[in-house]
Amino acid sequence: MEQREPSDRADVCVVGAGPAGSLVASRLASDGHDVVVLEAGPRFAFDSRQERMERAIRPGDGRDVWEMGGERDAYSASGERHYPLNISRVKGVGGSTLHWQGMVMRLHPTDFEGGHDTDDPAWPIGYDDLRPYYAEAEQAMGVAGDADNPFAPPRETPYPMPGFSPSYSDSLFADACESLGIATHSVPNARNSETYDGRSQCVGYGTCQPVCPSGAKYDASVHARDAEAAGARIVDRAPVQRLETDGEGGVTAAVYATPDGTEHRQPARQFVLAAGGIEIPRLLLLSQSEQHPDGLANSSGLVGQYFMEHLYAGADGVLDQETRQNHIGFITSESHQFYDDPGQAVERADTGETVVDSTDESLSPIKLEFLNYAGPSPVELALGGESWGDELLADLRAAYGTHIAMGGLVGQPPRKENRVTLDTSRTDDHGNPVPDIQWSLGPRVERSLRRANEIQRAILSELGAEIGGTIGPDATGPAYHHMGTTRMGTDPAESVVTPTLRTHDLANLSIASSSVFVTAGSLNPTLTIGALALKCADHVDERL
Repeated sequence: MEQREPSDRADVCVVGAGPAGSLVASRLASDGHDVVVLEAGPRFAFDSRQERMERAIRPGDGRDVWEMGGERDAYSASGERHYPLNISRVKGVGGSTLHWQGMVMRLHPTDFEGGHDTDDPAWPIGYDDLRPYYAEAEQAMGVAGDADNPFAPPRETPYPMPGFSPSYSDSLFADACESLGIATHSVPNARNSETYDGRSQCVGYGTCQPVCPSGAKYDASVHARDAEAAGARIVDRAPVQRLETDGEGGVTAAVYATPDGTEHRQPARQFVLAAGGIEIPRLLLLSQSEQHPDGLANSSGLVGQYFMEHLYAGADGVLDQETRQNHIGFITSESHQFYDDPGQAVERADTGETVVDSTDESLSPIKLEFLNYAGPSPVELALGGESWGDELLADLRAAYGTHIAMGGLVGQPPRKENRVTLDTSRTDDHGNPVPDIQWSLGPRVERSLRRANEIQRAILSELGAEIGGTIGPDATGPAYHHMGTTRMGTDPAESVVTPTLRTHDLANLSIASSSVFVTAGSLNPTLTIGALALKCADHVDERL
């Protein structure tokens, strides 16, 4: 029987065993501190991953791979657009990295400087402040990449592993992009291109989302195990209900529940919240008391506000030649040419003919992706089909093999009306109000999506594709990157945490999460989450 009683003594209590919490716990335990991690979800046995992969590719079963849903995970979405929260989450040791795509980029200096638009405030830290932590996070996760991106920020060392080779369809895109004067380059991935850190190289299952059976793709259970090996204690299925405080400006205990319904108090000297951009503001708001009537760390009134997301732009088509899709389960080539200058024109390299006009409109950065999994999967076609034998083979050959597609991300500017609050009319399995996500896009995002679609259609046209569907402002969805709900800043009236990731209001409470992001950028956030977690751990270590 697992021990879920609180530890008598803890230097640090970490809430959440996803990428941020596991990195914080590993770093602080390795530094000799007594660390307790409270994780709301279970431990998932590694040897269950093949069965989870098989479940993922069965028609209709994929959403249940990591056992999300039900009363435990209830939420509301009362905003202008419905936010499908549970698609984005995994509660358990490893967190969202159990089903993430594994793309890891550093934000650009302009992201920190507020240089994209007047709507974008500057962060209180710059790229150079995070640069050493980015390098550490790349080493910790194991990143495979090549230094061939002319738009990437400066780096100090090579990636830990060589990057993955471009796919066959990448080469088709590269030729079309070269004709249009658009540079393509490799994608840094947190998956092993060779054996690394005791984990095998990628063996090509192609089911990276939602599960990697081989362990070649990094997930945070790696650092959860490292933390335990260094002496940390991880208590799973222990959702924190609230934080208790004293009258002297500090947190005294995290109150958590166990599966039998018992509540326990875990005291500690320092507390780190690492439960993501939805559950962190929810926990702070649930921790209201007579002393903190608006919730903890909320003297600014900004806890839960400025929720941001990345929005998806896409376009697809069909060629009159093979494109060899679904051989690779992840993206191997992108273009960041329109990241710092999204309004630039697209012109033919040989004639100078303008294909997409330049614009002075206010736009978010645009990240373009060249997909390796366009069109139907032959496995899904076979499993969902009604034909057999030669007839099935003919159906598969007719439906598969010539599709091609592009994706892309654009980020939202911070807007107060996008926020996470409590829905007091609904409760979870412990009787707590559920989170309510109030979310809308805004005009800049819609303009940026249209711009991304214009560029994507130009590239597909250059390829000679018969263009099919477009995913733009009317049909877009989130990339499931929760950001901004406990933003960082130097002014306690305008932010929730300091540049050292400590809350302004409580001297022993820190936050390691994308919830501290001031702006969203348009690049996948997990490497920045890891860098901030390592920075947070160093500051907590200094306080102990």
